[in-house]
Amino acid sequence: MRWGIAGYGWVARDYMAPGIRAAGGTVAAVCDPSADARGRAEADGARSFADLETMLAAGGLDALYIAAPNHLHADMFEIAAKSGIPILCEKPLAQDGAGVEQIAAAAAICTAPAGVAFDQRHHPAHRLIRAAIAAGDLGTVTAVRIVYCCWVDPDWSRGTGENWRAEPRCAGGGAVLDLAPHGLDLAEYLLGEPVERLAMILQRRVHDYAVEDGGMVMGRTPSGILFSSHTSYNWPEDLPRRRLEIAGTRGMIVASDTMGQDAGGHATRIDARDGSKEALAFDTETTPLAQQAAAFADHVRQGGDAFSITRDIAAARRFFDAYREAASCP
Repeated sequence: MRWGIAGYGWVARDYMAPGIRAAGGTVAAVCDPSADARGRAEADGARSFADLETMLAAGGLDALYIAAPNHLHADMFEIAAKSGIPILCEKPLAQDGAGVEQIAAAAAICTAPAGVAFDQRHHPAHRLIRAAIAAGDLGTVTAVRIVYCCWVDPDWSRGTGENWRAEPRCAGGGAVLDLAPHGLDLAEYLLGEPVERLAMILQRRVHDYAVEDGGMVMGRTPSGILFSSHTSYNWPEDLPRRRLEIAGTRGMIVASDTMGQDAGGHATRIDARDGSKEALAFDTETTPLAQQAAAFADHVRQGGDAFSITRDIAAARRFFDAYREAASCP
């Protein structure tokens, strides 16, 4: 699989590009307006371009990964959809509801596979947890709780020289818009049903920028499972900050440090009868982005339901309906 990457920031450079190579693919081309980013791409063995249209016109690609800032997703998706190339777009799908509708219109005429890069679906621990839930190991599942936090101050850039995640024009929002879609999609993946009836509370507590630096998301699935998620940019990195809990009538699974781009983490099953604990074994060497790259390549070749732009658009619409309401509250 010969991949093109639109936007060569730290996620693409440090995680997805190595993941593509680990999955047996090639990063054949990169487009980015930054000369520095293009230089890094060339050093990594890729052709470089300043814009997406030129890169796609040059040909030689089997798939496109869109990793540019949020406000560029919709236009890039539309351009790529017209070219007929398979598209894997980073989350959030767009910076706002209007962008989601632009992507929905483009997806309606898209002839190639497309989906959102919800890499948490592909973490080996989460695949194991999904199988346990489906087998009834936890009994009747009652709740999913997530903490997915980090530290992003106004000067944070991860070696790129800019922090567009704190700029409303580029990001569309802050910690909740950036991080909460991961947890919502992960819950849908684990449970086999979407989280609906969303409600959000946004927080501006620590950092002096115009987007939220924290927030809570709550919801319920159609079958009645409760969902809650705390996401933030104001959580010191050395504190425990990534935790997933799935509770049921027969037991509970607690996973720590499995949410994120890195391999590894820990998962424990706690039995409801006596409180006994069992460490769960899973692949701790393969990153979720390597698994994601392999899964998307398989999806392009064979189809299936591992990726669905229709499902992702529906989730984005639910998200932005609740986000707009939360953002309007003082």
